[in-house]
Amino acid sequence: MKIDKVSKWRGLLWILFFVQLLIAGDCRGKTKAPAGRKPTANPNAQPTANPNGGVRVNATAKQVVLDNGIVQLTLQVPQGYIIGIRYGGLENILAVSNRPSDRGYWDIASTNSDDNDRTDDQIRLVGASFKIIKQTEDQAEISFLCPKTSKVPLQVDYRYILLRGRSGFYSYAIFTRDKGTPATDVQYIRTVHKLDTQKFLYMAVSDKLQRVMPMNRDRETGKPLAYKEAVHLTNPTNPKIKGEVDDKYQYAFDHKDNKLHGWVCTDPSVGIWLITPSDEFRTRGPHKQDLTSHVGPNMLSVFHSIHYAGPDLIMKFTNGEPWKKVYGPYFVHLNSGKGDPRALWQEAKNQLQEELKSWPYEFPVSEDFPKANQRGSVELIFFMNDRSKPPVPANLGWVGLAQPGEVGSWQSEMKGYQFWAQTDREGKFTIPNVHVGKYNLYAWAPGFIGDYKSASEIDIAPGKQINLGDQVYTPPRSGETLWEIGFPDRSAAEFFVPDPSPNFANPILNDQENKYRQYGLWDRYSEIYPKQDLTYTIGVSNHTKDWFYAHVLRKTGPEIYQPTVWQVVFPLKDVVPNGNYTLQIALAAANFAALQVRVNNPDSIAVFSTSLVGKDNAIARHGIHGLYQLYSIGIPGNLLKSGQNTIFLRQPRNNGKFCGFMYDYVRLEGPASPK
Repeated sequence: MKIDKVSKWRGLLWILFFVQLLIAGDCRGKTKAPAGRKPTANPNAQPTANPNGGVRVNATAKQVVLDNGIVQLTLQVPQGYIIGIRYGGLENILAVSNRPSDRGYWDIASTNSDDNDRTDDQIRLVGASFKIIKQTEDQAEISFLCPKTSKVPLQVDYRYILLRGRSGFYSYAIFTRDKGTPATDVQYIRTVHKLDTQKFLYMAVSDKLQRVMPMNRDRETGKPLAYKEAVHLTNPTNPKIKGEVDDKYQYAFDHKDNKLHGWVCTDPSVGIWLITPSDEFRTRGPHKQDLTSHVGPNMLSVFHSIHYAGPDLIMKFTNGEPWKKVYGPYFVHLNSGKGDPRALWQEAKNQLQEELKSWPYEFPVSEDFPKANQRGSVELIFFMNDRSKPPVPANLGWVGLAQPGEVGSWQSEMKGYQFWAQTDREGKFTIPNVHVGKYNLYAWAPGFIGDYKSASEIDIAPGKQINLGDQVYTPPRSGETLWEIGFPDRSAAEFFVPDPSPNFANPILNDQENKYRQYGLWDRYSEIYPKQDLTYTIGVSNHTKDWFYAHVLRKTGPEIYQPTVWQVVFPLKDVVPNGNYTLQIALAAANFAALQVRVNNPDSIAVFSTSLVGKDNAIARHGIHGLYQLYSIGIPGNLLKSGQNTIFLRQPRNNGKFCGFMYDYVRLEGPASPK
């Protein structure tokens, strides 16, 4: 039979049609991965909700993708950099214009130098191998192992976890030094998430401190101020913020208050939040200050740093010193809404409460992170005995377990874990979820000076709760209080914090609670006291109005700063010439300063003098406190007189504009009463 040309071409077209159907059907079905390699997910595909909400892991030689149908997380293999976060209609929340190593990462500042001021050795932690630790429908945990190098002589195993149904991911790291590790210093340990610069413009670090932020280019066109982090916004893209100062230190918080911070994109309405449910792995307890979020837009989780403390908080490891510590886990939470950033903030606060309830997490695979049944707890009642009969409960005091050491040593302890709780108004408290080990109990309470330390070590065992009963602290005191300035709470917040210069004011920092964060307040002292230094008269002056929050230098010319002498004028009726009076001075912060105390003669030999005190830089970095220090200074009665007396407080160092300190509390005590 003869076939015409039309019929022939029709037959060929039908054959091609059926071949295409077969190919399409095969693509829609399951494909088999090449031998020795896991099935690969397309990292550019928008995640879709799984029918069972399970977790998927797709790994190749160059990247790994974690996907639970809500969030998709893409990391570079084997380095471990986060190169993509997909959520809520955004293809990538991170700064795609940055190189892959500069989007989401762990880093460390480490040096073998003896120069404690070196901070330029910020090093990315780069994985050399990658491993899937756990992969089920409910959870995926992956590991990137960073081996010891000459620059970072310790091993780091940093991990990421994705759970079924969870809108976000977790991360933690295990830092290890074995006995063969060389000596090194560690200044910083943190994680950094750099977000899409065009999308994430609204930052929230607390209920009050929320705002549309400047952009990096606004800083580049602005005027640098007294230090590189502070920039005067002279020509910003947003005219509403013209004249303000941008400085990342304005948004620093104490660890106890730094549980949640993040950024919001308004189109579409998406928030990304860093939630830290525990301070146990952070340095120096609940009152250590550190950075949160800042222009970039950058979102930080800082575990260890020397901010607001100085070189005293550099981790110094000797040659061969072993060490292991787990930092984290923390949670990166993502949410979406209808365009209201504060609504997203509130939802993130609700999520924080859920994370707090879940701590310590049960899902991390590493045995180095102890679960709840592997930890112990301590309870007691804390009392203060400051000439009170009977002793009074420590109202809202702070009680903590830290590595054994001297009184107050928890302030500069950074290699171990710390566990703190705040007492109720009856002095009661419980410290739960403590790692197994030996600790000292440390404590202090607002309204009282000094530090408490338990007489014996406390041995924490798994699953055991220790009741220590009543613990009584007797603060330093020689005699009755003749006068006092301030309130002992380890902060200068109750003193006079001036309004900022109108040229540098940041409107969201104008409330009394946050005013100390304004830029340039140190120079306001020179404007208020242009020729004569502060004089405070007991019984007349008010510390909230007349005691400047920081004892700083006085500016007398362009970049010329002079030492300052403060005077405390006070009356005495009956002086005991052969008695010994005591001046209690508690410092809330100090930076390259010295303290000299003279009585009734500014030119006399000082009855008390320190050498260099402090390098916490809290004055420049808008901190209202740094490291706490207490001095009990004896004043012979023969230096005092009936009638008016004057104590001169001199800060003589002026080799930098930020030399000075902040007082927490000043008190003069009379001679000890006869027993």
